[in-house]
Amino acid sequence: MEQVVLSVTGMSCGHCVKAVEGSVGELEGVNSVKVNLEAGTVAVEYKSENVTVDQIKEKIDEEGYEVV
Repeated sequence: MEQVVLSVTGMSCGHCVKAVEGSVGELEGVNSVKVNLEAGTVAVEYKSENVTVDQIKEKIDEEGYEVV
């Protein structure tokens, strides 16, 4: 199991948390997703044989937030 913490801009409320956690959590191989609004981070635990960091970033981008 791999873990990555991404810095994400544009998240400001509970809806943002649900949107990001929901969409990233749907990816095959993602075990857990935790958004920290105060820190502006998204921590993802995933299986690298099933999903890549680029795919995770793409899902966050699709929700309208920017990975920096």
